[in-house]
Amino acid sequence: MTSSLVVDGGSPLVGDIEVRGAKNLVSKAMVAVMLAEEGCRLRGVPEISDVQIVSGLLELHGVVIDSTDRDGELVLDPTNVEQAHIADIDAHAGSSRVPVLLCGPLLHRLGEAFIPDLGGCRIGERPINYHLDVLRTFGAVVEKRQDGLRLTAPNGLHAADIHLPYPSVGATEQVLLTAVRAIGRTTLRGAAIEPEIMDLIAILQKMGAIISVQTDRVILIEGVDRLGGFDHLAIPDRIEAGSWACAALATRGDIYVRGAQQLPMMPFLNVFRRIGGKFEIDDDGIRFWHPGGTLNSIAIETDVHPGFMTDWQQPLVVALTQTTGLSIVHETVYENRLGFTDALVEAGAHIQTFRECLGGSPCRFGRANYQHSAVISGPTPLQAAEITVPDLRGGFSYVIAALAAEGRSTVHGIDLIHRGYERFSEKLDNLGAVYKLP
Repeated sequence: MTSSLVVDGGSPLVGDIEVRGAKNLVSKAMVAVMLAEEGCRLRGVPEISDVQIVSGLLELHGVVIDSTDRDGELVLDPTNVEQAHIADIDAHAGSSRVPVLLCGPLLHRLGEAFIPDLGGCRIGERPINYHLDVLRTFGAVVEKRQDGLRLTAPNGLHAADIHLPYPSVGATEQVLLTAVRAIGRTTLRGAAIEPEIMDLIAILQKMGAIISVQTDRVILIEGVDRLGGFDHLAIPDRIEAGSWACAALATRGDIYVRGAQQLPMMPFLNVFRRIGGKFEIDDDGIRFWHPGGTLNSIAIETDVHPGFMTDWQQPLVVALTQTTGLSIVHETVYENRLGFTDALVEAGAHIQTFRECLGGSPCRFGRANYQHSAVISGPTPLQAAEITVPDLRGGFSYVIAALAAEGRSTVHGIDLIHRGYERFSEKLDNLGAVYKLP
């Protein structure tokens, strides 16, 4: 994979592309395989580097993975799970946070787990203390080492009463992947309820788990002695679908996103319509297009589901540079997710960031020194620029900006985009983008 993309922008993106399984579900479904004592089949798997990383981690632990001649399908055999070497885990996990989610399954299967120093996108602290606290509550013992953390469960894992202080997706996944085989009945309060979480619960139920989703973010999990395999088609990637929708808006284009589904995208579709974008839903996907004329400014804040997803925010900000008036974006999920706007300002956008909670309710970052609100003034023509990808969603946003800008832009560090967007160059080709890979 090349590390740079040279884009000749200023032309509308028009055409069809397809989204497959959600990055935020597929990797967790692969982790769930470690709990099984039979073979599993996962369908709709995208060709992204995160899948390759998790595949490597599972294979280090003895899982046999067959994807031969199966486009978008993985057959996984976890019957001979074993402990991997610490150095091998560290080498594979440099850019992934999946090892922390392997802990519950590994403690159940082997009685021991190891977490190396964790990588991932630099969009905020994203601490693993939620995960460690959860695992300790189930009975895990955490030992700090120079190269990471070693976890054991001398007395096994037992059900717990857990109340998350924030509906963290990762912590919710940790509870689910640990509680399904813990002894007793676990109650989780303050749970995340994202569509990807619901799809993971569906997978675990197929395996034999007993999980009940109650009102007010309460999930009950009754531990079972054994889990079998599963055959599952992953929920489509609503983040990627929303990213391409924003690209249609920013470039005054018309993009049909095959595989996009209405229900998990409802918060996004409402915002898209309020801005003035048009969409049309059918059984196979959603068509997004710019209707011509002016677009409306908007005030939004990101939130956990069913709010407006934080991963939609960055591509949307690029589209908001083309709306008329002042738009306000209040980021409440990750404290440092607006840093990417600096490069957009260099490309001609009028964006100011603030420490205050603007345009919405006070959030947990309001009293801290984080630039977590943005005011975007538009419309402003974007100019060609040389920019470097800061993180996965910010990187896609830079590509949108380059495609919308007049002239030739160079986007460095696009390897990061392959973590979450499959067949990226092929999709750009399908939409008529003018670019080259130097």
